[in-house]
Amino acid sequence: MKILILGAGKMGAFLTDVLCLQHEVALFDTDPKQLRFVFNTLRMTKYEEIKEFEPELMINCVTLKYTMDAFNKVLPYLPKSCIISDIASVKTGLQSYYDKTGFKYVSTHPMFGPTFATLDNLRTQNAIIISESDHMGKAFFKDLYASLNLNIFEYSFEEHDETIAYSLSIPFASTLTFASVMKPIEAPGTTFKRHMDIAKGLLSEDDYLLSEILFNPYTPTQLENIRTELANLLEMIETKDTEKMQAFLKKVRKNIE
Repeated sequence: MKILILGAGKMGAFLTDVLCLQHEVALFDTDPKQLRFVFNTLRMTKYEEIKEFEPELMINCVTLKYTMDAFNKVLPYLPKSCIISDIASVKTGLQSYYDKTGFKYVSTHPMFGPTFATLDNLRTQNAIIISESDHMGKAFFKDLYASLNLNIFEYSFEEHDETIAYSLSIPFASTLTFASVMKPIEAPGTTFKRHMDIAKGLLSEDDYLLSEILFNPYTPTQLENIRTELANLLEMIETKDTEKMQAFLKKVRKNIE
């Protein structure tokens, strides 16, 4: 299959490496420096080259901030038979956008990032495929993600964003809150150091990506839950209510079983 990948960032480069040995892959990026270390892949920096390539599948790996803009710029150069796709971590607005383009589409979300995941061992990582996607597109990504040993789930656009609000927004918000009150200490404990490692990894990600995940329309409800539990915990601590604290810890342990 002839596959065009937009964006030579972390995920774009990763998918290029994965796909280039079995498919004819072209990687497009407006910055030629991003294409220096590409293997067995056509390198493209001009839209006219895309038209000549005539891809059968296009995977948009551009930073979330520019996802729509990248689609708008490249669509005029694609054959109408091309399946267009994204790997965005927030899907808000994408379904209506796809419906307006007239192209067949497949939307997925590999739920791991190069920052934290061990890319040669993804057995514990997950991927979501959007159920409204084109059948052939879904089949392609199911095969791809299965070959990477990912756990595959199929959700609707709405179910996806609800899941992300729970699985990403909560830990992101918790980590950012932790880091926002930190100050250097000479003898950090093990738990503190682990939290700091997570915070440093999270903050190495693109600022816009972090913002968009937190701006997910389903995030506020999840953060309200955190605020409620934090208020309860603060009250227990201030009143030194051992009985309530024991009940709270019992509930928390049950949650993580």
